[in-house]
Amino acid sequence: MKSTRPMAATRPGALALAALAASMSLSFAASAQEAIPAEHAVRFIGTTGMVCGTVERTRHATNTEGEPTFLYMGGNFPRHTFTARIPGSIRGTFTPAPEELRGQDVCISGSIQRDASRAEIAVSSAADIRIADIR
Repeated sequence: MKSTRPMAATRPGALALAALAASMSLSFAASAQEAIPAEHAVRFIGTTGMVCGTVERTRHATNTEGEPTFLYMGGNFPRHTFTARIPGSIRGTFTPAPEELRGQDVCISGSIQRDASRAEIAVSSAADIRIADIR
């Protein structure tokens, strides 16, 4: 619904707040376009970013402490270049289950860390993983 109140009638800080919100929105849109291919994620260790690629394989490690689920990207396991580690404590928040992401293009946001010779993001919530349209 369109407001009929004139701009001059707004509070003095409202315009500055609106400008800040618009610039934050543009900044978010720009960063969303800067996807890191899973094959290159190792170059970004120590930064926060969004790694995108096809989930080549998944594994729910039920015999490992914390029962994590791993999403392997950037090549076929075990020669993959990137892993997303989902703690067992948040597995239940995923719909569908993380294993159903196999074969899908996804983007994973978070702090990119080193795991052996690969890059890894420790997923902190289901919102960190999004289905992507990679072409």
